[in-house]
Parts: sequence; structure tokens; C-alpha cells
Amino acid sequence: MDVILDLIATASRWSRSHLSEISIAILATLLVLLGPAINGWIQQRIGSLNFVFRTLLFVIICAAGYGLAMIHLPGWITQGLSYFNNYTLAPVLVLLFFVIGVLADRS
Repeated sequence: MDVILDLIATASRWSRSHLSEISIAILATLLVLLGPAINGWIQQRIGSLNFVFRTLLFVIICAAGYGLAMIHLPGWITQGLSYFNNYTLAPVLVLLFFVIGVLADRS
């Protein structure tokens, strides 16, 4: 049992030093998976507007929204993941990437 706990703690310590990159990977993957649903929701909301205005608004919302998300949200994800201790961080990351993989498989 000590070997497993030591392996988990070692993986967590390694992961902790790369949390910013892991957070970007999580967010980028989620944006790719959820992007079509987000774009569809936005298109529904602005679908009744003039074509030129609708296109301009859609581009601005998507570019600004996704850009701001990629700039600001990884810091929050990193901060949230940093609250886990060395015995829970690696299992949480494995579970999180497993759930993202299941979502990707279903898409």
C-alpha cells in the first residue's frame, strides 16, 4: 500500500509543478468539445438580427469570449487544482481527464 501512496504522491508533486500547462490543456479540450454547443446557443440568441450585424456580433462574441476564457480561466483552474494535497491531486487529474475523454468519445 505504501508503494501505491508513494506513486500517487510522486505523480501529484510532478503534476503540481505543471499545473498551469495542465489547466490550459483542460480548458482547451473543453472549449473544443463544448464549442459547437456554445456557438449554437449564441446563434439561437442572435439569429433574428440583421445578417451583417449578426455576423459581426457572433465574431466579436466568439473571439472575445474564447480569447478571454483562454487568458483568465486557466488561472482559476490552476488555483482550484492547487487546493488538492499530494494524495488527491493525481487521482483527481486522472478522473478529470477520464471524464473529458468520455465526453470526447460521445461527441
